[in-house]
Amino acid sequence: MDTIIDIRNLTKRYGYFLALNDVNISFPRGKIIGLLGPNGAGKTTLIKIITGLVKDYSGVVLVNDKPIGITSKQIISYLPDKDFLNNNWTCKYALNYYKDFFNDFDEDKAINLFNKLDIPLDKRFKDLSKGTREKVQLILTLSRNAELYIFDEPIAGVNPAAREMIFHLIMENYNKNASIIISTHLISEVEDVLTDFVFINKGKIIRSGDVSETTHLENKSLNDIFKEEFRCF
Repeated sequence: MDTIIDIRNLTKRYGYFLALNDVNISFPRGKIIGLLGPNGAGKTTLIKIITGLVKDYSGVVLVNDKPIGITSKQIISYLPDKDFLNNNWTCKYALNYYKDFFNDFDEDKAINLFNKLDIPLDKRFKDLSKGTREKVQLILTLSRNAELYIFDEPIAGVNPAAREMIFHLIMENYNKNASIIISTHLISEVEDVLTDFVFINKGKIIRSGDVSETTHLENKSLNDIFKEEFRCF
């Protein structure tokens, strides 16, 4: 299997708290992968390690067969689970910041998306609604021609209509040669777009596989399989 991420014997502690416990998993290249588990399962910690934001851990993490570092960060476009733009920035300033910082940023694509969603470029981030701020951050993330996109809880705290819009934006605008990881606890909302899944709980990988094969073999939805797997926890 051609992989974009390989993880071996990954363990991460915060003091006495074991956030990740001997994680071994490979993420296939060119797939849309759901990193699925309840809140506090270890999803965000795992993502922060992959993106290079958390460095104090034991084990091996490779992205494109290389250790986490400058090279791996250059190919990852990451949307965190919290606002990351300066409140005093205008949308235009944020766009220019991304253009200057990332060599793979497609300015024309970003401007087209801002116009399509009727988001004024002269608006300051702090003057936008929560939903519009999320759209701005999503536009900037998707306007990079990355090899790996990582979305951490992109639909948490938004209404069903907004969730549909978010997935439409992602599926219509990501680099089709890339891999995607979507972290969420809302399995029923994402299973239709996923090709592969990884179940995580209490810092351990519970199960992983191909969505179509697994749901066909068990004659159940991924959401139902998730509920059964996590019933024992």
